Amino acid sequence: MNHRAWLRLGAKTVHDVASIAYGGALAACLVINHTADLAATSDFLAARLIYAAIAKYVLVPSMAVVVLSGLLALAATRAYSEAGWAWLKALTGISVFAATLMIAGSAGNQGEVAQAAAAGDMQMLQTLLRSERNTLWLLIVLCVVNVVLAVWRPKLT
Repeated sequence: MNHRAWLRLGAKTVHDVASIAYGGALAACLVINHTADLAATSDFLAARLIYAAIAKYVLVPSMAVVVLSGLLALAATRAYSEAGWAWLKALTGISVFAATLMIAGSAGNQGEVAQAAAAGDMQMLQTLLRSERNTLWLLIVLCVVNVVLAVWRPKLT
């Protein structure tokens, strides 16, 4: 195998492994969002700290690796550079990047959530959590679309 083939194989492997970590982090964040007990403020805030740690240490780094390795694979594989599906996948990757930063921002902005929880403002808390949940579901849908594009590889021009 030549240098370019090793680069393609390495980029694809890193991309796949980072995608698995990213999907797992999304699932974990979604589970925490759905199951955190709003009635027990201390338990809820502890769950939010776990959520923030997952977003900071797993979600964002794995997303960065997915995007970078995907772009590297695109550059290293001549067939990908001429494939419409690969470019569409790269464009949806930009959306994933932006939405992931929104999730990381909401995880890092615990003050607003903590204040709503401490004040017992359930309406505000529900609104914040619903917005976060919708973004998580959007990310999951975009990731599924990316997997479908990579497996199906439709002829797009």
